[in-house]
Amino acid sequence: MKVIHNLESIYDEESKVLILGSIPSVKSREEQFYYMHPSNRFWQVLEIVFNEKIIDKINFLKKHHIALWDVIKECDIKASSDSSIKNVKVNDINKILKVAKIDKIITTGSKANQLYQKYLYPKTKIKNIALPSTSSANAKMSLDDLVKSYQIIK
Repeated sequence: MKVIHNLESIYDEESKVLILGSIPSVKSREEQFYYMHPSNRFWQVLEIVFNEKIIDKINFLKKHHIALWDVIKECDIKASSDSSIKNVKVNDINKILKVAKIDKIITTGSKANQLYQKYLYPKTKIKNIALPSTSSANAKMSLDDLVKSYQIIK
């Protein structure tokens, strides 16, 4: 199934860390926000990393100078399976880099990392930090392991 990314990037001129996933899951597209599948641990991990209950996700991100978007603009994908992704077109992250003070780019999951390296790094020349996926499909990573990995965002 062809999917076109329909979520707005979240950033402002004070953003310092850009977190890039691959493409929103079916549930995230339905909910019109990032990492919304109930079993995805992204928001839970950030709550623990920052020792803060997240009430308003956008305010939380802006308070901590975090920009959020995805590598993929459009692709063919089966359900929410990153391993099925084909025919990729990428987002132009320069729109964020021109406005924000990004000094760290984080990719979440191996597919986001692979696609960043292939398509975006040659344009940006900014090395990314590859972090493990917070998806429940990445069951080998415990919550504690994810929290340790994601400390680098601070």
